[in-house]
Amino acid sequence: STQPCLTTCFNISLTFFFATGNTTEGIVDYSNVESKFSLRTAEVPDDDLCYIVPGQPDTVAGCSFNLETQTFVVIHGWTVTGMFESWVPKLVAALYKREPTANVIVVDWLNRAQQHYPTSAAYTKLVGQDVAKFVNWLENEIGYPWEKVHLLGYSLGAHVAGIAGFLTNHKVHRITGLDPAGPGFEFADPQSTLSPDDANFVDVLHTNTRGSPDRSIGIQRPVGHVDIYPNGGTFQPGCDLQNTMLMIATTGFQNMDQIVKCSHERSIHLFIDSLVNKEKQSMAYRCNKKEAFDKGLCLSCRKNRCNTLGYQVNKVRSRRSAKMYLKTREMMPFKVFHYQVKVHLFSQDKLEFTEQPMKMSLYGTDGEAEAIAFTLPLLYSNTTVSFLLTTDVNVGDLLKVTLQWENDSLFSLSSWWSSNKFWVRRLRIKSGETQAKVIFSAKNGEFAFLSRGGDHAVFVKSKDQQSSRKEERRHKRKMQGSLFTKSTE
Repeated sequence: STQPCLTTCFNISLTFFFATGNTTEGIVDYSNVESKFSLRTAEVPDDDLCYIVPGQPDTVAGCSFNLETQTFVVIHGWTVTGMFESWVPKLVAALYKREPTANVIVVDWLNRAQQHYPTSAAYTKLVGQDVAKFVNWLENEIGYPWEKVHLLGYSLGAHVAGIAGFLTNHKVHRITGLDPAGPGFEFADPQSTLSPDDANFVDVLHTNTRGSPDRSIGIQRPVGHVDIYPNGGTFQPGCDLQNTMLMIATTGFQNMDQIVKCSHERSIHLFIDSLVNKEKQSMAYRCNKKEAFDKGLCLSCRKNRCNTLGYQVNKVRSRRSAKMYLKTREMMPFKVFHYQVKVHLFSQDKLEFTEQPMKMSLYGTDGEAEAIAFTLPLLYSNTTVSFLLTTDVNVGDLLKVTLQWENDSLFSLSSWWSSNKFWVRRLRIKSGETQAKVIFSAKNGEFAFLSRGGDHAVFVKSKDQQSSRKEERRHKRKMQGSLFTKSTE
C-alpha cells in the first residue's frame, strides 16, 4: 500500500522508542538511527563537513559543538531530487548571521524523503524518533540543556519536528513550522503532526494552503501557539505563473519546480528575512477571518493581538491557537506597513457600484507613498467603507492623504445621466505598526468630492482631532522596551 502508515506504525515504534530511549545511557541503541546530523559552519553553510553521531561522544568535540550557546536543528521536507534544496544553506547562513556563536545542525533524511510522497510522509515517524534520540542523547551525554534547542522544520520536516518534540524527555524550547505539509496530515491526530504540545512554544507560518483540505500543499488548520497566514496563507505575491516562467527563462529549467514550490517555500524566506533584516520586522495581526483582515478590521495590538513574524516572535502561549494575518511584498525585505482607512460616503442620488478601482497617496513626516492602487468591492451611498491599505514605504506620521476614484474599463450607461459623485467629509486612518489613529478633514471646504474618473480628493490632518498618543506610547514601549525584549530571549 502507498498510503502512509500514520498510526499503527507509530504505536509500534513508539513502544520500541520508550523501551530504549528512556532507559540508562548504556542500554540505548543508536544503531537504528538512520538520519545524519551535520554541524554546518558559517564559513561553509552549503556543505556537510562534520557529523555528530548519537552514541559517539567524541564527535561532539570533534565538530566543535559549542555547549554555551543555543542550537538550531534544521529539518528539510520531501524532495524529488534526493538532494538538499538551495534554501538550506541560505537558512544556515542567516541563522549564523543573527547568532554567530550558535550551533546550526542540518538533519539529513534525504533517502527517506525522496520516496513516493505517502511513503516519505509515513517515514516522518522514524525520522522524528531519530531527532528525539539525538536531542535526548545531547542532554544525557553532555548535559546540553533542552531549553537551548530550537527545531525548524519545513513541509514534512515540520511534522518530523513535532514528532521529535513529542518524544523528547523534556520539551524543547521552540519549534518553528515552515508551511507544514498538508496531504496526509490535515486530519491526523496530534501525535502524528506538529501540535502546540510538542515544545514550550510552537510558531507556524502557512504560505501555501490553496485547495480543499488535505489536498493543499500546506496544512490549513492551526497547529501551533501562534499560526501566521501571510497574504491569507493561500498564495504569495510574485509566485504567479508569469513571474516563475520569467525566472525559468533567465536561470534555466533546473528551476522548473519553483512553479509548484514558490508559495510553499516562501515560508522559509520569510523566516530568513526576519533573521537578516532586524530593523524591518513584519507585523502580523490576530483575526478570525481573512475577509475581516482585508477590510482592515483587525489591526489592534491590545491583549497580544499583534505579533512579530519569524525569529523575534513574542512567545505568547494561549489555550487556543492565535490565527494571525499580514500582507507582504513579493521580495525581501518583505515588510509592509498596514493601514485601516474608514470613509463615510454621502451622495444626492442613490448610487451603488462593485469592484471599483481606486488610488490613494499617503504623505508623512518621513516620506510619501503615492498612487497606491486597490479595489473597493462595494461602493454605495450613505455608508461607511472600511478597507486595508499597505505600502512598503515608511512615511512616518501621516500629514496628508489623497483619494482618487479611477474609471473602470467597463463602459457604464449610468455615467450619462447620474452624477457618479460622492461627498466625503473626513477619513479615519489607523496604523497597524504604530497604533496611531488620525482623523483627516477635507482640505478645502467642509466636503471633498469623489467622482469617477475625476481629480483626487485631498484631506489634511484634522486640527480638532482627539489624540491617540497614549495608545501609541504604550504600544511603542511594548515593542521596543523591556517587556518585548525579555519575552524573545
